[in-house]
Amino acid sequence: MTAGPVIHQAAGFAAAAPPAAAAPPRDETLGLNLAAATRPDFPLLAQTACLGQPLIYLDHAATSQKPRQVLDALRHYYDHDNANVHRGAHQLSARATEAFEAAREKTARFVGSANPREIVFTRNASEAINLVARSWGEAFLRPGDEVLLTVMEHHSNLVPWQLLAARTGCVLRHAGLTDTGELDLDDLRSKLSERTRLVSLVQVSNTLGCLNPVAEVAALAHSAGALVLVDGCQSLPHLSVDVKQLDCDFLVGSSHKLCGPTGMGFLWARESLLDAMPPFLGGGEMIQDVFLEHSSWADLPHKFEAGTPAIGEAIGMGAALDYLQSIGLDRIHSWEQQLTRQLFARLQAIEGLRVLGPTPDQQPDRGALAAFHVEGLHANDIAALLDSSGICIRSGHHCTQPLHRHYGLSGSARASLSFTTTPEEIDRFASELEGTIAFLREHS
Repeated sequence: MTAGPVIHQAAGFAAAAPPAAAAPPRDETLGLNLAAATRPDFPLLAQTACLGQPLIYLDHAATSQKPRQVLDALRHYYDHDNANVHRGAHQLSARATEAFEAAREKTARFVGSANPREIVFTRNASEAINLVARSWGEAFLRPGDEVLLTVMEHHSNLVPWQLLAARTGCVLRHAGLTDTGELDLDDLRSKLSERTRLVSLVQVSNTLGCLNPVAEVAALAHSAGALVLVDGCQSLPHLSVDVKQLDCDFLVGSSHKLCGPTGMGFLWARESLLDAMPPFLGGGEMIQDVFLEHSSWADLPHKFEAGTPAIGEAIGMGAALDYLQSIGLDRIHSWEQQLTRQLFARLQAIEGLRVLGPTPDQQPDRGALAAFHVEGLHANDIAALLDSSGICIRSGHHCTQPLHRHYGLSGSARASLSFTTTPEEIDRFASELEGTIAFLREHS
């Protein structure tokens, strides 16, 4: 038998050509105005809200919108190539497998890896972190070993380690923040010890917006003999990320933050680590041989991908990565930096409003989002009134309850941007927010 799933090549059959994924125009007269160049690719952004107001979507940190190139790729798969991967000998399975594995290669290149075997497809980044916690954590952590996190982590990078600690007896420690809402590197350094086995942290906080110095953290962790896991959900869509430059050991991402479909994510990990880790889930696809009493496992990365995968979603994610790279991550980052400075200038001018995390002056490369609190007002009320004007923002704890407790808050409102955001949208949001705050204060 073959060692792991076979990637078939369909001899003699002509696959229906997928739609061309046209790059957004690069009109130099627009300078860095990516919104003007890319918005025609996003059908959802063209709709109007109540009372005929244009819809303004400022919740990209929760989920990104999808360009027509991704929608076309999904439809093309289901219209032309819908079949299970790795298993069939027929032409549809061969084409589906080729497109599915091409998406894996694109994902590897997107994070700076030359080895697609280092990419494990998961349902989302949460599942990817759980995979590491269950597989690597249970195999290699013992009572008293330490996992070092930060207080800014998303619940997806807290709860799996809490569950692991309950199962294994490992100990969780948490690095704190500076007064400006950035990672306290001195505190992290002081909490590293010979007992630290893993440092797991977000690259860009979904609430503070701070960009953490991952490469520096990795150097400190490795000098202490610890591995490093990076949550890249809020960084991968907005700036160029290279696992070699970060020198991390694990990195997770989520398709729906990357202009791709929901229900799809990935884990990148060093091949030597994946080789040493036992399977996470059992079933079809992840096996080599099955007997009644025992089984042997497929080669990487398939030993971690039990059952029929999200084929269309993987292909859609691959199209999304193509789309982002056709624009250029550096170009995206530069445009969003301009928008973020404009957003902060407008928010900082509102009396009684406090933005969490560093300002663009304090950290120019910070994330393109602003979570804020208005004294005496509830974030949900602010978001609900803005929604009545066709402006979509987030309110609540953003899956960072410990971080909000650190600031003595139950929640905050958050506006998060993308390369499709226009300066005019930021100005209208700020004006509507000022009116909303005045109305709520008058009627509170």
